[in-house]
Amino acid sequence: MKPSKSQSELKVTLATGATITALVYPAAGPGIGAALVLGHGAGAGQQSRFMVDTSRALSNLGLDLVTFNFPYTEQGRRIPDRAPLLEACYRSTIETVRHEVESAQRHLFIGGKSMGGRIATQVAAADTDLAIEGLVLLGYPLHPPGRPEQRRDKHLPSIERPMLIVQGGRDAFGTPAELEPILATLPRKATLHVVPGGDHSFKAARIDPAQQTAIIDEVHRTIAEWIASIVSR
Repeated sequence: MKPSKSQSELKVTLATGATITALVYPAAGPGIGAALVLGHGAGAGQQSRFMVDTSRALSNLGLDLVTFNFPYTEQGRRIPDRAPLLEACYRSTIETVRHEVESAQRHLFIGGKSMGGRIATQVAAADTDLAIEGLVLLGYPLHPPGRPEQRRDKHLPSIERPMLIVQGGRDAFGTPAELEPILATLPRKATLHVVPGGDHSFKAARIDPAQQTAIIDEVHRTIAEWIASIVSR
C-alpha cells in the first residue's frame, strides 16, 4: 500500500482557553472510512517513536489517525496533569476531530497508549452518549508496576462500547492473566489481543529484529481489522 500523506497539524482549544497540538495522519487510499484518536502515554508525547510508528502504520492500513499532546506535554512539563484536566483535554480533542476530520463524523474510535488509553476509558465511562463506536487500548495500565492491589478498573463496567485491548504477555502494568477475569465480567464484550512475551510497549525479549517487526505488524493489522469489522456492521 502507498504511504499515507504527510501528517497535518490541528489546533485544539481547551475549556481553559489554552491550546494543544494534534497531528492528523490521513488514511492511505480509499481507506476504512473511520478515524481513530490516540492519546500518548505518561512519559512520552505524540512525537515518541511508538506513537509516530503506530500512527503511520495504521494510516497506511486505511485509518485516519489523530494523535495529540496533553497539556503538560505541550507545555514541556514531565509530571502529568490531574485526571480531570486530562479528561477535559481528551473531550475537547474529540469535539475538534469530529468537526475537522470527515471520517470522524461517520465512525469515530478513541484510545491510546497506556495512560492515554486509560483516560479514554474514563471519558467513555463518564458519558454513555459520547459519539464514539469503540476504544483501542495499547497496553492498558491496570495497576502501577509492582502494586497489583492498586487496580484501575472500577469504571470499566460503565463503558457501553466495544473495546480492543492489546496487552503484552509480560506487561508490568498488568498481564493478560490479570485482565482476563476482569474483562469476563464486563457487560459489553471486550477483545483481548495478547502479544506473547511482549512488555508494556510490546517488545519481546531475546528475539531478532525481523521477529519483532512481525509482532508489531500483527498488532497493527489486528487493530485495523477490528475497527473495519465494526464499521462494516
